[in-house]
Amino acid sequence: MADDSIAVVDLDRCQPDRCNYECKNFCPPNRTGKECITLRGEDAPEGQPDQVRISEEICLGETCGICVEKCPFDAIEIINLPQELTDDPAHRYGENAFSLYGLPAPQEGKVTGILGPNGIGKTTAVRILAGELEPNLGRHDESPGWDEVLEAYRGTEIQDYISAIRDGEVTVARKPQYVDQIPEQFDGNTRELLEKTNERDALDSLVERLSIGPVMDQAIDKLSGGELQRVALAATLARDTDFYFLDEITPYLDIGQRVTAAQLIRELAEEEGKSMLVVEHDLAILDLLADTLHVAYGEPGAYGVITTPKSVRNGINEYLAGYLENENMRIRPNPIQFEEHAPRPIENSEILVEYPDIAKSYGEGEFSLDVRGGEIRRNEVLGIVGPNGIGKSTFAKLLTGALEPDEGDTDLDLEISYKPQYVTIDQHMRVDAFLSSITDQFGSSYWNTEIAQPLQLERIMEQNLSDLSGGERQRVAIAACLSDEADLYLLDEPSAHMDVEQRVQATRAIRRYAEQQDATVLVIDHDIYMIDLLADRLMVFEGEPAEHGQAGTPQDMRDGMNDFLSNLDITFRRDERTSRPRINKPDSQLDSQQKREGEYYYAP
Repeated sequence: MADDSIAVVDLDRCQPDRCNYECKNFCPPNRTGKECITLRGEDAPEGQPDQVRISEEICLGETCGICVEKCPFDAIEIINLPQELTDDPAHRYGENAFSLYGLPAPQEGKVTGILGPNGIGKTTAVRILAGELEPNLGRHDESPGWDEVLEAYRGTEIQDYISAIRDGEVTVARKPQYVDQIPEQFDGNTRELLEKTNERDALDSLVERLSIGPVMDQAIDKLSGGELQRVALAATLARDTDFYFLDEITPYLDIGQRVTAAQLIRELAEEEGKSMLVVEHDLAILDLLADTLHVAYGEPGAYGVITTPKSVRNGINEYLAGYLENENMRIRPNPIQFEEHAPRPIENSEILVEYPDIAKSYGEGEFSLDVRGGEIRRNEVLGIVGPNGIGKSTFAKLLTGALEPDEGDTDLDLEISYKPQYVTIDQHMRVDAFLSSITDQFGSSYWNTEIAQPLQLERIMEQNLSDLSGGERQRVAIAACLSDEADLYLLDEPSAHMDVEQRVQATRAIRRYAEQQDATVLVIDHDIYMIDLLADRLMVFEGEPAEHGQAGTPQDMRDGMNDFLSNLDITFRRDERTSRPRINKPDSQLDSQQKREGEYYYAP
């Protein structure tokens, strides 16, 4: 194989007890007597059938690809690496295993961002920067040691940091990606968890600014996703370490909470000189938060490349364009584009349903919701926005019949397909079996093209639901929702745990499904980019979180966004090059000007 190609065997998918080693038997070099695809023998995982290995020296490369086509379980990838990728990898996990090229460069007093798809090696990079994983420079059969690693990175932005790791001078605080797993690791209440982390004596301030006070004495396993996210942020930022790694700070947080989290991270970097590394898929928050940006690209599960630092604006714009200028690398065939102005009004569209004024209270002194009557139009995507704890999910459950209103009739005589906010797995079955049990369209040309492919379901079809990651569960749940025949499709936070590419693909799948099936979709989400790409109109919720919420009638995007963002005192502008929404820095000249003009989002 050429030096710029690698062979990857996914041992979780390789199932030789269910095949006849087609890859090995049809391999052209093997058929001429060479040992290109062989069995692992003693190197096979204990208790597993004898899986295959591929000699990268003998393999003919991607131009052959016969083993890839013949494998019935899609366990083999033969990948031509970019020609520009001439350096050895920072780390390779083993023979025919994932390789990571390049490392991010944390800087004292700076926030370094990483932008890229899931499964591209960001966690591997962080484990190296935390001193937990010694990089092997691609030599998985022998460890070169930290001195040789330092020599390999001499003269780069990360040289000083590698030296500190080698000398054991780096301490690390890490916020996990999946905060819903925290209750499985800690048994106690919020106060007990946070007091163990209060190394900077900053806990009181963090609790106040993150609005955690009301849950300080609640058990961790009783907290919502948004509460767990804020507790995890407080626990991480309360520590006194050299290097802070924060893996996805925005899931389950509303836009106001996201801005607060970004401000806390920036303050810790600027005022105390800490090194901050943030992996984030909310581009508006990443833009506001980071000083420099590394773009990560490659083939998820096979190899990943982390670029040298870029300016945040250029890095995000290049990522959206799908072309990295310094690297001369195309990472996506088509750019991600945003509309310059609010979508056209749809007042002339046919009305699907009119709903009356609705009231719901959970009891005296508990949360209550008032919904002003309105109409939902056929073939529209209606975005629903508002702070956490304001009644958006309550409204969704009222529409589906999961909750009964105190006032108003929510029996709308509609078939509703519903994806809840929190995706839980209570079935032990494979993804393909689960989805085929939902729809007669499963496996059809239309279903594969319009649902399975955009949601990237092909490679997880044979996995068990219980083994899926958070982002994979989300994509399966969206597919299940769209696969059901219904008049109204209601998706609550579909963007959670998905990377930028997956969010855009999911957005397109939802949009196309609404247009082609003459369907109506309601989407509750906090990701401004997703709402911007998806929604025709907005329904804005306001009030006092956890006390009282009020839902206005659906309105056009400009008026809806102005109402929503004025309540939060946040303004957006449009990037001159790409028209993507960007958050204005608070009290900046543009922020003040837009507030005076009452244009919080679609600024002229």
